[in-house]
Amino acid sequence: MMKWLIRNRLAAFERTWAYDMSYVRALLDADTRAFMAFARSQRMNSYRKGVPKDVHYAAKITGTIVEDCGPCTQLVVTMALRDGMDAKTVAAVVRQDHAGMTEPVALGVAFARAVLAHAPEADELREKIVARWGQRAVVSLTFAVVMARVFPTMKYGLGYGTACQRVVVAGSSITVLREVA
Repeated sequence: MMKWLIRNRLAAFERTWAYDMSYVRALLDADTRAFMAFARSQRMNSYRKGVPKDVHYAAKITGTIVEDCGPCTQLVVTMALRDGMDAKTVAAVVRQDHAGMTEPVALGVAFARAVLAHAPEADELREKIVARWGQRAVVSLTFAVVMARVFPTMKYGLGYGTACQRVVVAGSSITVLREVA
């Protein structure tokens, strides 16, 4: 009965977001307890405190692009747009067009890239984030970056990974510029 309910929720997610949840169904089929452990991690994915949503989504989009997962990037782009993020800003993040980003969005992108690269610049960027929005913003952006790695890594590990090449933003197809962080 529980698997039936879970499968229905996965199907509803697929319909809502036009996103293939086959890898999650495979996880559920392999081990229900493993699925439950994975599902609990979702609380981190929805945490956003103290940081503007466009900055938060910019970090998430950047993370999924760095992890090279096209469907995951498309999902986060779609979620950002439905949550009211400006399509031009989303496109600028996907293109890595810093001139098309506001300074706060560029800060979120730079922080995400520095964290993913374990670069020393993350310290200075973190200080800027704390000064601007506070420590909870750092936590929010860090969770966004961490969770951006979870889904593509899970998909690739289970054999469902797909390379990120093009993403659709407000009806326009954009070639993803993927620089390794």
